[in-house]
Amino acid sequence: MSQPQTISFDNTEVAFAYKNKKQLKKAHFLFNSMGKPWLVNFGLKITPVAIKWHFPFTKTLIRNTIFQQFVGGETLEETAKVADKLEEYKVQVILDYGVEGKEGEDNFEHARDEFKKVIAYAATQANIPFMSIKVTGFARFGLLEKLDAAMNSSTGTLMKRYLYAVESLGAEEKEEWHRVRLRMLHVCEAGAEKNIGVLVDAEETWIQDPVDALTILMMDTFNKTKAVVYNTIQLYRHDRLQFLKDSHEAARERNFILGAKLVRGAYMEKERARATAMEYPSPIQPNKESSDRDYNAAVEFAVDNIERIAVIVASHNEYSNLLTTQLLAKKGLSLNHVHVHFSQLYGMSDNITFNLAGAGCHVSKYLPFGPIKDVVPYLMRRAQENSSVAGQTGRELGLIKKEMQRRSLK
Repeated sequence: MSQPQTISFDNTEVAFAYKNKKQLKKAHFLFNSMGKPWLVNFGLKITPVAIKWHFPFTKTLIRNTIFQQFVGGETLEETAKVADKLEEYKVQVILDYGVEGKEGEDNFEHARDEFKKVIAYAATQANIPFMSIKVTGFARFGLLEKLDAAMNSSTGTLMKRYLYAVESLGAEEKEEWHRVRLRMLHVCEAGAEKNIGVLVDAEETWIQDPVDALTILMMDTFNKTKAVVYNTIQLYRHDRLQFLKDSHEAARERNFILGAKLVRGAYMEKERARATAMEYPSPIQPNKESSDRDYNAAVEFAVDNIERIAVIVASHNEYSNLLTTQLLAKKGLSLNHVHVHFSQLYGMSDNITFNLAGAGCHVSKYLPFGPIKDVVPYLMRRAQENSSVAGQTGRELGLIKKEMQRRSLK
């Protein structure tokens, strides 16, 4: 078994072996640009408008810069080339059909079908064990919001509050929710049949409770003997460590395997702004240290209960990833334990991904794909994240520069 002390996230030769000189220079240019807040803010404002109004060369510019860095392609066929390249370096893939915010029953049915197509494709590829879905891809936001509000107006366990909320709906909305449940069921059923894990993305706090309840219901159905369905737990929320423990208790009582993808979070600024505007306590941790503390505690809890919890350590934090390997070693468990997986976003933290893969860990890149106009919201979050997360862009740039210098010495 590989020992954790042999893993170095500073090894840039391993981290960037899959990039040629031209690709490395392009990544350097992009992260250098994202290190300029004024440029990022300008891009965040102008890009959605340019896409909407079909400004000349907009798509070409996006495709050759930020899209190429963070997205697999516009189609599954394009994305397959990226997945094949990653496979050469023992890196797996989480496929994400990156379409967001389209409402209407026709769009919901289309999203369900696309998710099932992704599962069918993934099943033909040895290095694609997971795919990702968003419940907002096939459920009306307003309906989720109404269910969440009803759940929060009642007391008891998550499932008790969920049942109360569903009963509070009118006849038409009950039928609408039934269609949502069926879409989720069909996607998870396809995942179970094809042996592809279904990762359910986290949403905003004001719609998250029904998403959690629906996901746990799917786990109770499909996770009896292996982990098929995974919930995403955002540890930048101050209540999520307890939620992980409560979910584990539910899994123990109902005898299913809890699938838990641990992330820090993606909606911090939006969450805090809404809490301030509507004058309720912020659901977000008071500081980064609190998020880090709860994240690492969640990792430890998962490893301590590894027979009942299948965990995906989805983190760009070097310490959290290394901690996971150390906890496994302390328990005498293999780094490639069937219930432990690591993941980072495509285009970021290659030093973590490829060095973990080199050490024998199960590790993947979260690889979105879809038409440029549809993945713009995802791309905007990546640009914002890299400009706002303290040290992230600087770390990426430093590692790229180190590798460029190393290659020039040959």
